[in-house]
Amino acid sequence: MADHVQSLAQLENLCKQLYETTDTTTRLQAEKALVEFTNSPDCLSKCQLLLERGSSSYSQLLAATCLTKLVSRTNNPLPLEQRIDIRNYVLNYLATRPKLATFVTQALIQLYARITKLGWFDCQKDDYVFRNAITDVTRFLQDSVEYCIIGVTILSQLTNEINQADTTHPLTKHRKIASSFRDSSLFDIFTLSCNLLKQASGKNLNLNDESQHGLLMQLLKLTHNCLNFDFIGTSTDESSDDLCTVQIPTSWRSAFLDSSTLQLFFDLYHSIPPSFSPLVLSCLVQIASVRRSLFNNAERAKFLSHLVDGVKRILENPQSLSDPNNYHEFCRLLARLKSNYQLGELVKVENYPEVIRLIANFTVTSLQHWEFAPNSVHYLLSLWQRLAASVPYVKATEPHMLETYTPEVTKAYITSRLESVHIILRDGLEDPLEDTGLVQQQLDQLSTIGRCEYEKTCALLVQLFDQSAQSYQELLQSASASPMDIAVQEGRLTWLVYIIGAVIGGRVSFASTDEQDAMDGELVCRVLQLMNLTDSRLAQAGNEKLELAMLSFFEQFRKIYIGDQVQKSSKLYRRLSEVLGLNDETMVLSVFIGKIITNLKYWGRCEPITSKTLQLLNDLSIGYSSVRKLVKLSAVQFMLNNHTSEHFSFLGINNQSNLTDMRCRTTFYTALGRLLMVDLGEDEDQYEQFMLPLTAAFEAVAQMFSTNSFNEQEAKLLIYRYPSYMPILQRAIELWYHDPACTTPVLKLMAELVHNRSQRLQFDVSSPNGILLFRETSKMITMYGNRILTLGEVPKDQVYALKLKGISICFSMLKAALSGSYVNFGVFRLYGDDALDNALQTFIKLLLSIPHSDLLDYPKLSQSYYSLLEVLTQDHMNFIASLEPHVIMYILSSISEGLTALDTMVCTGCCSCLDHIVTYLFKQLSRSTKKRTTPLNQESDRFLHIMQQHPEMIQQMLSTVLNIIIFEDCRNQWSMSRPLLGLILLNEKYFSDLRNSIVNSQPPEKQQAMHLCFENLMEGIERNLLTKNRDRFTQNLSAFRREVNDSMKNSTYGVNSNDMMS
Repeated sequence: MADHVQSLAQLENLCKQLYETTDTTTRLQAEKALVEFTNSPDCLSKCQLLLERGSSSYSQLLAATCLTKLVSRTNNPLPLEQRIDIRNYVLNYLATRPKLATFVTQALIQLYARITKLGWFDCQKDDYVFRNAITDVTRFLQDSVEYCIIGVTILSQLTNEINQADTTHPLTKHRKIASSFRDSSLFDIFTLSCNLLKQASGKNLNLNDESQHGLLMQLLKLTHNCLNFDFIGTSTDESSDDLCTVQIPTSWRSAFLDSSTLQLFFDLYHSIPPSFSPLVLSCLVQIASVRRSLFNNAERAKFLSHLVDGVKRILENPQSLSDPNNYHEFCRLLARLKSNYQLGELVKVENYPEVIRLIANFTVTSLQHWEFAPNSVHYLLSLWQRLAASVPYVKATEPHMLETYTPEVTKAYITSRLESVHIILRDGLEDPLEDTGLVQQQLDQLSTIGRCEYEKTCALLVQLFDQSAQSYQELLQSASASPMDIAVQEGRLTWLVYIIGAVIGGRVSFASTDEQDAMDGELVCRVLQLMNLTDSRLAQAGNEKLELAMLSFFEQFRKIYIGDQVQKSSKLYRRLSEVLGLNDETMVLSVFIGKIITNLKYWGRCEPITSKTLQLLNDLSIGYSSVRKLVKLSAVQFMLNNHTSEHFSFLGINNQSNLTDMRCRTTFYTALGRLLMVDLGEDEDQYEQFMLPLTAAFEAVAQMFSTNSFNEQEAKLLIYRYPSYMPILQRAIELWYHDPACTTPVLKLMAELVHNRSQRLQFDVSSPNGILLFRETSKMITMYGNRILTLGEVPKDQVYALKLKGISICFSMLKAALSGSYVNFGVFRLYGDDALDNALQTFIKLLLSIPHSDLLDYPKLSQSYYSLLEVLTQDHMNFIASLEPHVIMYILSSISEGLTALDTMVCTGCCSCLDHIVTYLFKQLSRSTKKRTTPLNQESDRFLHIMQQHPEMIQQMLSTVLNIIIFEDCRNQWSMSRPLLGLILLNEKYFSDLRNSIVNSQPPEKQQAMHLCFENLMEGIERNLLTKNRDRFTQNLSAFRREVNDSMKNSTYGVNSNDMMS
């Protein structure tokens, strides 16, 4: 007994150190000791002692969290009786100690919710012992407010817990529990919550009573959790607001047909303090999003009418909307009006004319106060975007009145953005233009809104643009103009150019008229004239944001008016011809190229402008007709022949250049490559001319290496720019293996060179080039691999950038070379060439330097490793078989872990690797049991011996594959089926035991059906791995999975998939 008291005192002291001390070392030591305690065998009993006798809240918290971990573990789970005892103990503990610290109460409720969820299908004497949540909390709800809060919190936490999938249990098990909870309990909890809210609102809440505040808050959270439940298993991302439909079950119809449910929340909104209103509005957002099919047409119209009335009442009394949270949720509610109901239904609502006027006024006011809750504007614009997009399709006779209000919204957005410029510059506020993602999102929405009543939008834009452009020109010509005034006009013009680009991008071909195209022409002319003005001043000064707006405009203009699908007779071109003398698309393309060259000349050191300019060039080079017109332009020919730093400063090297900004060059040369290839044919002179700048730079690097007198930074940059001749690349890797800025592009170039994309590497019969190319690849991999392994310990946060990324590219390079079909790998050993052996041995060294966890933690590394392993097991199995036992076990372990990976590509690759290994094993075993004159080679014999020494690895993978097929959402069933037959044939006794274990885990009445499923699985299957036999097994497996799922659907027992894995 004294020991217990002493150990309790120690635990309490450790808890204090963990939660209260400011000394990091003490806290880490306490944390380490407590982790050991949670893993100790007597943890359960000590947790109970801590709860009974612990004097501090921290020790109670420790006990609750430890118990939660114990009941959550998948290996060695607690017995059913023990879990029932813990559940009952927690309920009694909460009932007898209402004054616990909030975080302790929360942790205990979390423990209760976890036990209930994980034991949802557990039976004791034909009774589901963990499904009595409402009964469990009834005694709390009938007591004082403090107890009532605990009861409601239990239901709220339980609903939330069951709604959330966790990574430690299969997703299919989570969905079965969630579906059962939804069907058996959720509606009762929702009804209980609504009734308690009605009682609370009917009693005229005492808003000065803190405890009643707490109860109201918990009731609203509970209701919101019920409405936010993932009813059909679709919500993978909670942060997404795109899932606008709440899939309420049909059995809930009565609650939503009863208008008092909707009315309750609108009444609550008006009667409770603003601090609670956001939760009420969140509930209303969910109610407004109920699936359309829950109602018939008449019921939907009635429901919508009540909803619109409630919105109207809020808009008529907008005082609470001054709170940003309320405002945000109300904007979400308005957006749902159109996302879930059609414009034709909205216009039939009795108060529609008044409501649309109020919404328009609210939107205009919101847009004018641009500094208030800017993240909520998205929802308002979303509403108007959907309304405007619906106008051509609305069939109702009632007027929608959008022709009146949409121009007001457009005008409010445009004018408010322009008016904000002066205030932002004057007060030094954060400029919204710097958040390009938010601006682009709003402009995409405005592009549709502005196209409704387009004449008014254009007239407004022309008027505002002319005013700002004239003021700007006058300021530039004035000697006394202040920089602030110039900056204001540039800011206004930046917004206008962005908006003009957006509304042009909103053109829909089937809904556009010649008049609208002519209006587009007016806007384009003005932007091009402004561009001529700003470009003429670039030698003195330029505005980065205005240039980015120009590039955004050009991108939209290109999408709509440049390309193969555009009608060249468009009125836009006629207007461009009249004003600027641009008669056809070729002349317009020359303006594009002129702008691109100007930007690259003057903005070469500004990465955002350079990258967007090059992206525009890249997009232009993709179009079939436009690229043929481009290549005829003298400016394009100039670029093809003069791509040097003298003309394009971003290609240059100086102390300001940043290695991370050099990705622009990839885009630049990709576009130039397309332009070069259009008419190249067999013109070698033109190709040589194009390569001259690259060749000259490379000769400079070669000269530096030969004299050993070079500037390291300069040489590295040149290597980065002009990777070409192999010896120089090898030398670069040798010198700067530790610097990814140099090694990554060199390795990527090599990986691209050896990749036989579209069968482009076609060598003559007498050509040795394939073998020579692989030799260079082997040298590169061996050089980099041996060097990178000398790096030593690398910090965890830098290990990918400094080491794993390069290794990943080497794996991709080797895979591309091995599967390129341009090298006969047999000749290497035949002629004593060690190139292949060196590359493969380096692969093994690199692989063993990577922990298993890293192989799956880094997606690119996973994909390159498993795709390489697939090629090796398919074509070089003799090499795999010759490896040391610990290497073979490492590879098999990585395959075993990859089978359960979330990435389907990785999982499929592992299945393929396993299939090749199992097939090899089966063939070798078959040969060894037959009397043959030729004995097995040494590698095969060793490999068989290793596998016989460690049968558990193959058996584990058989369990894993079967487990995935039976119990999980198997998305690559065909791939899983291929290795499974070989695994079964290699482990027939183990498979028989596994089958019996699964059959016996079923309820007695289901065991015969499950046994029959397994019989059918192997029906007609012979003991070989011929293609015909495999295909029959794959067909059997599809039927097996279907039958097993049907059998388990109605099972009253929760099959523990982990039994199979033990």
